[in-house]
Amino acid sequence: MSKSVTNHAFEQGKGIVRLAPNWVPRSFCVPGRRIKLHPDDYYALGGARGGIDERWFSSTTPADNGPLTAIHEGLSWIIFEDGGITERVLLRDAVAELKGQLIGDRLWDAYGAWPVYSKFFDNLGPLPHHVHHRDQDAAAVGLRGKPEAYYFPPQVNNYGGRFPFTFFGLEPGTTREQVLECLGNFEAGDNRITDLSRAYRLRPGTGWDVPSGVLHAPGSLCTYEPQAASDVFSMFQSLVDDQIVGPELFWKDIPQDKVGDYEHMLGLLDWDANVDANFVAHHFMAPRPVAPLNEMQEAGYVEKWICYRSTALSAKELTVLPGRTATIRDAAAYGMIMMQGHGQMGVWPVETPTLIRFGQLTHDEYFVSEAAAHEGVTITNASSTDPLVMLKHFGPDNPDLKVA
Repeated sequence: MSKSVTNHAFEQGKGIVRLAPNWVPRSFCVPGRRIKLHPDDYYALGGARGGIDERWFSSTTPADNGPLTAIHEGLSWIIFEDGGITERVLLRDAVAELKGQLIGDRLWDAYGAWPVYSKFFDNLGPLPHHVHHRDQDAAAVGLRGKPEAYYFPPQVNNYGGRFPFTFFGLEPGTTREQVLECLGNFEAGDNRITDLSRAYRLRPGTGWDVPSGVLHAPGSLCTYEPQAASDVFSMFQSLVDDQIVGPELFWKDIPQDKVGDYEHMLGLLDWDANVDANFVAHHFMAPRPVAPLNEMQEAGYVEKWICYRSTALSAKELTVLPGRTATIRDAAAYGMIMMQGHGQMGVWPVETPTLIRFGQLTHDEYFVSEAAAHEGVTITNASSTDPLVMLKHFGPDNPDLKVA
C-alpha cells in the first residue's frame, strides 16, 4: 500500500509539517490591514463575504460564518511539495490519521482531535461586546466552550486602529436587572451595554486571558489569539463603531427553544468573573521568561510565556538572537507562526513575508509534532543583525506550563 500524503509530509519534515496561509473573512468587521495580505486581496472572497480580517493557524476548526461559509473555511492545509508537484491534506485529516504520532497520545486520548487553534484578528475598529459559551452551554448546541487569550505582537501593530481599548466584563456593582434591560433593548438600536463595562487600554507586547463566560469587546490592535477549537459566541452589543449588529448574532448558538429567553442569555455569563473587582490582577498577562534570561542568552535565544493563565491553552514567544543557532525542546506539540526574520528550522526554511497574495504559499507557518518537540527543534537565525521571532501555541494542560 502506497504512503499517504500525510505520511509523506510528516517524513519530509521529520515530524514538522508546513501549513498554507488560512484566511478567514468576517462580514461584520472592517480589516485593519496589518496581517500582510496584499492590499488588492482583502476582499478576495467578494463583498458579500466581507473583508478578510483574520488568519487562522494550525486550525482543525471550521469557521462559522453563516450560510455563505465556504467548504473548508477556517481549516488549515498541510503542504507537500516534491518533484515540482504540490499536494495538500487537511491538518484535521492528518491528525485523524496519525493520531498521537502527530499531536501526542495525551491529547489524542483525551480529545481525539487537535483541541486548539490560534489566529490573528485584525480589525480597524472594535468588535461588539460578546461572550463565548462555557462547556455546558456550548454542549446544548453540540459545540465546545471557548476560552481564549490575547497577545498583541509589536511586529503587526505599527498603528493602533480606531479604538485600541478593550471592554472586559461588567463594572463591579452591576446588577442582573441592568444587564437584562440592555438585552431586552437589543433590537431598539444602541442597547448601551458597554455603559455597564470598563475599557482597558491595550499595549503591544502584553496580553489578556479571557475565559469562556466573560464578556469582552476586543479593541483594534492586531491580536494573536490562542483559543479552544470552537467558533461559538453570542453578541451582546447591538451597535458598535456605528454598525448595527443583527439579532441573528445575538441568538447565535442558542437552542431553538431558548430563542427569546433573555434570562437564558444572562445565564451564559460567569457572573462572578464578569464583576470581579480585581479583573486586571486575574487576567492581564505581561510576558514571563521560561528560564533565567542569562542562561537563555548564553544559549542563543530568549523564550517567554505570553499566554499562561489558562490550563486550556498556552503560548510562547521565541526569539533566536542574531547569528545564533539554538535547539529548543518542548513537552507538547504546537503550531507556530513567524513574526520577524528568516533562517532555518529543522529541515525547513523559515521566513517572514512582507506581503502575501491570496492563495500564495509561504514558509512562515508550521505544525511541530510532539515527538519533534521532545527531541528538540534546531533553529538558525540567518541574520547577523536582526532577531528571528516566532509565536507558538499549545493545547490543554501543557506539561511545561509552570508560571500560571
